[in-house]
Amino acid sequence: MIFQKAGMFVRFRERIQRFMYGRYGVDSLSQWMTYFVLALIILNLFLRSFVVSILEFLLLAASMFRMLSKNIAKRSRENARFLKIKGKAAGWLRREKNIMAQRKDFHIYTCPNCRQKIRIPKGKGKIKISCPKCRTEFIKKS
Repeated sequence: MIFQKAGMFVRFRERIQRFMYGRYGVDSLSQWMTYFVLALIILNLFLRSFVVSILEFLLLAASMFRMLSKNIAKRSRENARFLKIKGKAAGWLRREKNIMAQRKDFHIYTCPNCRQKIRIPKGKGKIKISCPKCRTEFIKKS
């Protein structure tokens, strides 16, 4: 009896593999969309909004469409664009987290000319700061 169920599972898995042959499958964008839909479902348990329900359905349908698509080149380009945007956002978050960690010991000033961020130790009084990028000088309290 157990062996029959195991054999059914193997056959089912093989059918799924044959069905997915030549299709795009799961990538980072599809995973992100699916996780976002799950978060919206949890949020909608409290909101009970029809608009959020429609958004959930549309995002889930788009994610499934991407996974089952046979246009692999186009889906790969979409995923590459997503990963590029995700990388920029992750880099920005890392930099901001680093700046927040340094705020205890340093002041972070922005050059008025070139917008370069300059780190100055706290507790030095009023000092003249020279931007290392454009050599603009300005006075700030540290």
